[in-house]
This record gives sequence, C-alpha cells and structure tokens, in this order.
Amino acid sequence: MSNTRRYVLPDQAGTEALGARLARVPGALVIFLHGDLGAGKTTLVRGLLRALGHAGLVPSPTYTLLEPYTLRDRHCLHLDLYRLGDPEELDYLGLRELMDGDVLVLIEWPERGAGALPPADLELRLDYDGDGRAATLHAASERGQAALELVDHADKSEHFDENAH
Repeated sequence: MSNTRRYVLPDQAGTEALGARLARVPGALVIFLHGDLGAGKTTLVRGLLRALGHAGLVPSPTYTLLEPYTLRDRHCLHLDLYRLGDPEELDYLGLRELMDGDVLVLIEWPERGAGALPPADLELRLDYDGDGRAATLHAASERGQAALELVDHADKSEHFDENAH
C-alpha cells in the first residue's frame, strides 16, 4: 500500500474534517504540518482538537510557540515554530519532557526546529488549490502508515475528495 495520500479539501469544513479524521488515530504520533502562511495548518489542528472535544478557541501558537491540550484523556501539543529564532529554544520549553508518554504532537513550520525535534510519523502538506486546499499526507514511520490507513477507513461522509490524484 502506498505511503502517500492526496486529498482535495474544497473549503474550511473540508480541512477541519481531515483534522477530525486524524483525531481518530490512537496513541503517540508526531505530525509535521507544512504549507504557506494561511494554507490551513491551524484550521486542520482546530478540526482535530474539536473532534477530541475541545470547545474553546484554537489560536495559532505563533508567539507562545506551544499550546498544550488535554482532551478525553489525550494529551496534545500544538507547536508553531514560525518565529523560532534557534532550534535550541525548544529545550527551554521542555519539549522532550512534555512529549513523554502517549502524546499527539502537531508541529507547524517543523523545518525551523530541525535537529531539535523528534522524527515525524506523518508529514502533512497543505497547498492552495483554487478556492480550496490540497492535502498531501506522507507516512514516515510504521505509526504514520497506520494513521494513513485509519484516515482512509474513516467515515466517508466528510467534506473532501479522497480520490484526488
């Protein structure tokens, strides 16, 4: 089975629906989120967190670098490294300690933390596609491959085209 999938997300609801599918993946998982400014990385995280029961706002942690969430007995870390000056700054956040255990880690702009981050299980890229977005998911580990398969077998009534090529 291929370790890459591509989905067409026609609107914000489609981006959030893909996030909700990712929320169904159990266990520890590191997801690198790639894409231009405004491509929908935080929107996807919002969909994921709402699917796990978060009812509040989901701000982009651009200035704080890190937002932790504990939902339905699941610990999630949302990082936005856009303004990271040096990857060593991640040590001051205690990232390694925060990642101990069964943690879902979502990292926007991971290339800015190169050398200080754990390897990704799943690489997700969002690109502009007309008025919508195209999402490309690439499994970088066995856990990532299992995540892709769960996303594929989730409820098919959501707002995006999973057969895009």
